[in-house]
Amino acid sequence: MPEFVEQFLSFAREGFAEVNAVLGLLVAAVGTLILSKWSRLIVVAGGAVIAHIILERLAPVIAEVGGFHLPPLLEAHFWRYVGVLFVGYLVVIGILFAIKRVVTKS
Repeated sequence: MPEFVEQFLSFAREGFAEVNAVLGLLVAAVGTLILSKWSRLIVVAGGAVIAHIILERLAPVIAEVGGFHLPPLLEAHFWRYVGVLFVGYLVVIGILFAIKRVVTKS
């Protein structure tokens, strides 16, 4: 396989693994409920990424074990993480929406 395809598949696997946790699955489930048609998948996945990052940053505040810290917006590893989350949410919300469509059609 070409190197680009292998890198993309690796990115997708990493994103799926990142989203396949309690927080990610809850956000993906809400995103699936909001999603009404396939053409909105990219927008809903982007919103899910934003919600994920906000909830991740608020978790220590809600648990009363730490303060609120802004994400490291100027660091490259943060934007790679955002990209991984985005691809992961595209995959998970897409799968859940396909299941939702099959169940609601029959």
